[in-house]
Amino acid sequence: MKIVAVVFVYCLACGYSAAQEKAKAPVATITVGKDGTILRDRKPYRAMGINYFSAFTRTLENPEDTSYREGFDELAKRGIPFVRLSGCGFWPVSWKVYREDKEKYFRLFDDVVKSAEEKGIGLIPSLFWYLPCVPDLVDESCDQWGNPSSKTIAFMRTYIGEVVERYKDSPAIWAWELGNEYSLAADLPNAADHRPPVWPNLGTRAARSAADDMTHDMIVTACRLFAEEVRKHDKLRPVTTGHSLPRASAHHQRIERSWAADSKGEFQSNLIDVTPDPMNLISVHVYPMDEKGRFKQEKTSYEEILTLCMQASAKAGKTLFVGEFGASDTEKDGGPESARKANAEVIAAIEKTRVPLAALWVFDLSDQDSFINVTPTNRRAYLLEELEKANRRLREQR
Repeated sequence: MKIVAVVFVYCLACGYSAAQEKAKAPVATITVGKDGTILRDRKPYRAMGINYFSAFTRTLENPEDTSYREGFDELAKRGIPFVRLSGCGFWPVSWKVYREDKEKYFRLFDDVVKSAEEKGIGLIPSLFWYLPCVPDLVDESCDQWGNPSSKTIAFMRTYIGEVVERYKDSPAIWAWELGNEYSLAADLPNAADHRPPVWPNLGTRAARSAADDMTHDMIVTACRLFAEEVRKHDKLRPVTTGHSLPRASAHHQRIERSWAADSKGEFQSNLIDVTPDPMNLISVHVYPMDEKGRFKQEKTSYEEILTLCMQASAKAGKTLFVGEFGASDTEKDGGPESARKANAEVIAAIEKTRVPLAALWVFDLSDQDSFINVTPTNRRAYLLEELEKANRRLREQR
């Protein structure tokens, strides 16, 4: 969904990891097997985690805020083994510390990683969460994600080199992700109406144009270049896109800029196409809205959608990550009981279709209190209990 301890620090080039001091070779607790299964410690593995979007961004905004430590502790107590988080600032202004004081920036990031290590929590950092952010930082249009010689791609490569090299030996790192839902911006028939917002006070460019309209090919190029750069530094961990499910008309948008409904085969082909090699972890996000209007059907169940995704992943020799799932309990979305039912259905479908990794949206994000924020003390706390029970069942099935 859109949304908006002191650590010893050696020289930046030395990188950081408590595990690095002990290990002679990279440590990767999560890998993708040759048959497309997720392996943990070389054994088939399945788990449900949660998005903890702001675990790092909160301390970027306020270095005194280390509440992620208590958050990791809470999740560990409940047996929730991993989180997906933003591994960067959201708006261009949020990169101020990185651009002006990298030692401080990585000191803050170090403590997040160290805290996760101490609690046994896995991290899937999304390194460039918001699609327009890097182009805005380097004063380019968004289409430069598709240009291998652009300043956007150069910035991406630099940041990957610094982050992945620094944390590649940490047992807390489970996978590397490009960004959040880039594919939803591809080939929109009404792209001019959905260009990124212009908020110069947050560091955006002062105007948008057709050069900010994204295509399938631009996004695939960005994904491929991201994965190739990660692989220069980390040969083992899964690499993923952060994409949502393809839009119900993604294929037709690409070939004719129309909203015509895709077939199931076209859906699967698109899903494979937007996850180019060397990426090996196919990302989708699943919400109640995704059950409606696909394949010219009035309703397509979570189970059918995830079955198609699992089939596509197997065909591509990759594996599946449901990077977000969940249901809003607002009255306009049907209220608490409707949300409970939808959440139970999607968790059951994830288990039944044997999705290896899935993450609920979202833990301790106050900006989403009115939508789907989950904390240990609010009305959605039951979802932490459901994740705890689901992980217990998954452990019993191994």
